[in-house]
Amino acid sequence: MTTYKSPLHEMASTTPTDWWNDSCAISELEYAISHGAVGATTNPNIVLYVLNKEMDRWRDRIFAMIREAPTADEAALTWRLIEEMAKDGAALLRPIFEREHGLKGRISAQTNPQLYRDSAAMAAHARRLASLAPNMQVKVPATTAGIDAVEEATFEGVSVNTTVCFSVAQAVACAEAMERGLRRREAAGHNTDEMAPVCTIMVGRVEDWLNVLLKRDGLVVDPGVIPWAGVAVFKRAYEIFQERGFRPRLLSAAYRHHLHWTELIGADGVMTITHGWQQKFNASDLNVASRIDVPVDAAIIEELTRRFPDFSRAWKPDGLAIKDFDTFGPTARTLRGFIDAYHDLQAVVRDFMLPNPDLS
Repeated sequence: MTTYKSPLHEMASTTPTDWWNDSCAISELEYAISHGAVGATTNPNIVLYVLNKEMDRWRDRIFAMIREAPTADEAALTWRLIEEMAKDGAALLRPIFEREHGLKGRISAQTNPQLYRDSAAMAAHARRLASLAPNMQVKVPATTAGIDAVEEATFEGVSVNTTVCFSVAQAVACAEAMERGLRRREAAGHNTDEMAPVCTIMVGRVEDWLNVLLKRDGLVVDPGVIPWAGVAVFKRAYEIFQERGFRPRLLSAAYRHHLHWTELIGADGVMTITHGWQQKFNASDLNVASRIDVPVDAAIIEELTRRFPDFSRAWKPDGLAIKDFDTFGPTARTLRGFIDAYHDLQAVVRDFMLPNPDLS
């Protein structure tokens, strides 16, 4: 008798591609693990989403945090909340972490997005987050200052997951920084065999930015080309990672349609997928087959590069200099979104601390 495997479980069990739950919501993570997921990830947007989704789970705990820390401000309490969410997810993934000797079974927690210009502060926060549980992974943005922070945190033994990354140049710079950190750590006599660094490319946000430009600049393009932009950037980066033998793995994030799944199957890398997309993929009849080495049609690449200079900057390995990472459109846009979500999260905590009397 053949045992049914969901499409995502089939991918995880028949290809080198791992996948993570793009959320720390416990119910969602349990579903994901049951379908082959071996990790999870968070960011300020995700934590805010999980808090709203699981408010019944967290309401009493937030009031308890406020009582336990009578002098803490809203920022400190917000970080206590973020850390507890991360630790709960880490506990659920711990058996996978132990089974896989540290190479899988981690949850990613993100450094304070407001620190994106301060390498030392990001590295210090990475150390703090890594200390929460043995199977923590720490997100550091691929900003100009973030590259140095990635190297330093890696040297100090943190398994880094770079985020806010939309280009081949950023992914390569992050991998090179991780390699420098790993080599420094090995030269200092420390073992790196159980470290699991990854470089995220937010494939859907590449396309989001092109759609912004399409509207802003009044462009007319074939409607079938933009959905391939993030796929093309990821495949180009993956080819370079394989050629150069980088130890960090690539991770795809921010899915907008099924091409972000089907076209990247077969990579020796990771996908992080929201619960909604997991359910859609598992209910689909899409074919689970390795497509990572199938190139994007040259005509699509030609139109994207001709119509969108920012696609060229994302797709070409030398398209961006490190000094220009922060001002690249999707980087600035995503940082603003993460910082806004962080402030919104603090506002929710503030309402627990100081209920609004005008609404009583």
